[in-house]
Amino acid sequence: MKYLISLLTIAAFTSILLGFFLDVDYSEKLIGFGVMGLFFIVFPIFSYHRWKDKDPKDYMLTKENLDKMKASQRDKKI
Repeated sequence: MKYLISLLTIAAFTSILLGFFLDVDYSEKLIGFGVMGLFFIVFPIFSYHRWKDKDPKDYMLTKENLDKMKASQRDKKI
């Protein structure tokens, strides 16, 4: 999965750079497809890959998590 993400990222950045440096009629389309590829393809795949085995409740500010944070802060001060 990480090789696919790396390959798509390189392809998107290559498209953007070619759009900037080539003087052709469709250079703006190259830049646009590169940016769209990053934000609509690469970023969602990357986010899924990083979050697939994680529990979102661990990252939410619930009462239990706030109590844990307060307890850890009290332990650090002592």
